[in-house]
Amino acid sequence: MQFKDIGVLTAVIMIVAMLVIPLPPWLLSFLIIINITLALMVLLTSMNMQEALQFSIFPSLLLLLTLFRLGLNVSTTRAILSKGDAGGVVDTFGTFVTGGNIVVGLVVFVILIIIQFIVITKGSERVSEVAARFTLDAMPGKQMSIDADLNAGMISDTEARMRREKVSNEADFYGAMDGATKFVKGDAIAGIIIVIINLLVGMIIGVVQMGLPFAEAVTKFSQLTVGDGIVSQIPALLISTATGIVVTRAASEGNLGSDITKQLMGQPKLLYVAATTIFLLGLFTPIQDIVTAPIAAALAIGAFLMSRKPEEDPEELLEMAEEVETESLKRPENVVNLLNVDPIEFEFGYGLIPLVDAQQGGDLLDRVVMIRRQLALELGLVIPVVRIRDNIQLQPNEYRIKIKGNELAKGELLLDHYLAMSPGGDDSINGIDTIEPSFGLPAKWITDDVKEDAEIQGYTVVDPPSVVSTHLTEVIRANAADLIGRQETKQLVDHIRETYPILVEELTPTPLSIGEIQKVLAKLLRENVSIRNLPIIFETLADYSKYTSDVDLLTEYVRQSLARQITTQYSTGVDTLKVLTVSGKIEKLIADNIQQTEQGNYLSINPSHSQEILEAIAREIERIALMDQSPVILCSPAIRMYLRQITERYFPQIPVLSYNELEASIEIQSVGVVEI
Repeated sequence: MQFKDIGVLTAVIMIVAMLVIPLPPWLLSFLIIINITLALMVLLTSMNMQEALQFSIFPSLLLLLTLFRLGLNVSTTRAILSKGDAGGVVDTFGTFVTGGNIVVGLVVFVILIIIQFIVITKGSERVSEVAARFTLDAMPGKQMSIDADLNAGMISDTEARMRREKVSNEADFYGAMDGATKFVKGDAIAGIIIVIINLLVGMIIGVVQMGLPFAEAVTKFSQLTVGDGIVSQIPALLISTATGIVVTRAASEGNLGSDITKQLMGQPKLLYVAATTIFLLGLFTPIQDIVTAPIAAALAIGAFLMSRKPEEDPEELLEMAEEVETESLKRPENVVNLLNVDPIEFEFGYGLIPLVDAQQGGDLLDRVVMIRRQLALELGLVIPVVRIRDNIQLQPNEYRIKIKGNELAKGELLLDHYLAMSPGGDDSINGIDTIEPSFGLPAKWITDDVKEDAEIQGYTVVDPPSVVSTHLTEVIRANAADLIGRQETKQLVDHIRETYPILVEELTPTPLSIGEIQKVLAKLLRENVSIRNLPIIFETLADYSKYTSDVDLLTEYVRQSLARQITTQYSTGVDTLKVLTVSGKIEKLIADNIQQTEQGNYLSINPSHSQEILEAIAREIERIALMDQSPVILCSPAIRMYLRQITERYFPQIPVLSYNELEASIEIQSVGVVEI
């Protein structure tokens, strides 16, 4: 056993010995001061704890302190009745409190008893009962919550064990406090009885045994009794107060003092109201202004000081944010959050921070909002929120764009330059050669002093925010099919259900599931066909899904239903559509190699034939490009989707249309034939 353990055991034995062994007056005085000191330490400890379990020894300590105080009562009673002397502390308290008037001393003692017994002790007892009952009732729910977090992987076995132990300790603590408050109540009752015994029996002993006159006996023993009662009730009152604080204390980040200051003084405006009220009270009532004015002034000054916001150091705020982020990442439950993948991410080096910092004139965040609105109108798809963040692993002027966690594009910006794209011909302006990131065109980074000359020469000059906005727009548009999943499809279905409930009920969940609808929409978006006109798409799917469940075939039917939209998209407002047609030999070659199975049709063509078709298309595209025209490949409906399968890997931007996808009113002009 350690020395401190032996000391505690010795103290308990001495408390028991006090009940039977007479103590000299000087030792009684010393022990009384010790009793007051211990009570004060308990009160201060209870005020500075953040939660009740930090003072879990309190119920046992309360029992020992109550026993110590009762032992002192017995010893002082023995000394008062046997010798008429209980030490200097008792005599001093009796003389000082009474002030020579025994009646005043008795009244003060009775008031202390009432405060402790009726107010503090009674309230603490009731709070302890309710807290114990609620804690025990909440135990099953807390245990189930811990088990659920453990099964979900949000906490580790060690943390689960610690949380279970805490729940069990809380139940034990509040159960013990429910019984410990009975000690305080019994101590108050015992104090009243002891005072009555000391007063009555003391006067009898003083007159009968000591031969004192009755008046002198009343004065002497009343003073000793009041002194003994006061020195007993002061530490008892402190312990009762500590009991009330412990059982009413809720867990928080601070102690009682900081919580009171933060919550009671947290609204400076209310202090102004209180200051005004106190000032008016002294102004319009007989109360002297010298009493109310200082209090009102102190409240007003305090409100003014608290309403002033302290200047915050940006470096300290950054350090605090980093510490909070570091601590949060250490928690096991945050590991699950690391599994989330943002649909769209835009990362940039520290040199591009002015792009997104509004205080430095950056408007990229506003541009992203407009991009989402623009693409929603064009594609009919709700673009997810773009996650924008800096990345110290990138070069200062570098940025990259990710879709579903995969890097799809990157570029480099010079914020103090402009990007100038030549219309062709002479490149006479000075600048840094580069490649325009969106379309891969040759360009130059030029300074502000040559911007006007470049515009005069016909260059297209754009600022860095416009460059990155255009790049982001094109990347999202080209990968829109990857952004629509079952969850996004379900949102679109729920949206159209509000206006076309019968159509949705006929289409899903039978004959088509959400997943099958999602595949059709994704195939449309992959070929840059807007899905904004959902009613027509759903009408077509409802009509043809009764006959086939082949997603590829259903997509072709939908494209034919969107003929007017597709025609408008590629004719760009003119009455003539210039196209590349496919020779009959190629069409027959593809049609002959279509394999039909129970799972659907697929193209099984010789790789050499595919290569020949691709080379023929490449030749025609190159020839058309020299004529400053955008190529569109036109073929029969039977082979359209199979020809697209051949070209989409090598020519993803070249549209492949069928005759059924064009309006009859549009004039078709063939500018070339793809043949092998």
